[in-house]
Amino acid sequence: MGSEPMAIPAGLVVLVGPPAAGKTAFVRELIARGSLDPEAVVSSDDIRAELFGGEKADATSDAADARIFDERDRRIADRLATGRIAVAESTNVTPRARARLMAVAGRFGAPVTVLRFPRSEADLLAQNEERRRDDVSAADVSTYAALMAREADRARLRAEGAVRVYDVPGRGQGVTPAEAARRFTFCRR
Repeated sequence: MGSEPMAIPAGLVVLVGPPAAGKTAFVRELIARGSLDPEAVVSSDDIRAELFGGEKADATSDAADARIFDERDRRIADRLATGRIAVAESTNVTPRARARLMAVAGRFGAPVTVLRFPRSEADLLAQNEERRRDDVSAADVSTYAALMAREADRARLRAEGAVRVYDVPGRGQGVTPAEAARRFTFCRR
């Protein structure tokens, strides 16, 4: 990337990366900088917390996942229907997860930009340990990293319908979330 920030148009922005890749830290920095409205970010983790609070057993069932992702899609659709940007903050490492998002964007003719968070497994495991979350194990992180490597390369993302695909640099490149956030600008409409 050059010195000019990459301009992300209004539409759907799909974050693609394993747990602990830095997606949430990146989004928080964008919001802190005023580059992105907090309401633009639709996080499956936040929706899970809203719907289920601390009820861990209820929040991890297939029925809970269906409810969470239906709500996520509804919120994204509400934003895209009015020409606003929507950022899908979840792992989105599988084609199935992305196909669902592409379908929502397609209903509104919204362009899809994918921001990839490619990280080495070692970096992911170190970051996951630092997060001290008990809901994502090292095995989970490794599984998602393998899925991303196998199913979320740039060519595949374009073939699935992404108009733009950018990699968001991270710790492995010596880039902090704040520095990564400065590399992108987001259109509000």
